[in-house]
Amino acid sequence: MGSFSFLKKERLLNRKDFVNLNRLGKRYHTAHFSIIFRKNGLGITRLGITASKKIGNSVKRNGIKRFIREFFRCHKTHFPHGYDIVVAAKKGAGNLDFWSVAEELGQFVQNKKSHGSL
Repeated sequence: MGSFSFLKKERLLNRKDFVNLNRLGKRYHTAHFSIIFRKNGLGITRLGITASKKIGNSVKRNGIKRFIREFFRCHKTHFPHGYDIVVAAKKGAGNLDFWSVAEELGQFVQNKKSHGSL
């Protein structure tokens, strides 16, 4: 598949993982996203995405989740290995396009890598 794939082992799928990350992870807020991250000890970075009904109808929710997955898939080499990351979309995120999502999440990745806190 190559390095640009998004494999099943790179996804956060269990409710238990989301709850533990929500309780114990560090939080970072942007204008349209809340990002929670924590070391997982697995050596791979796993991504979880949440989008509540505050975002809009199912078309908007699925669209924003698709944009977040695509950003992670294309930029996962910039993320450090061994972290669980949950990206939760906030209320205004349903109206964003891919480039706005990429810019906002890209600033998060650059900020955290430059400070060494991720």
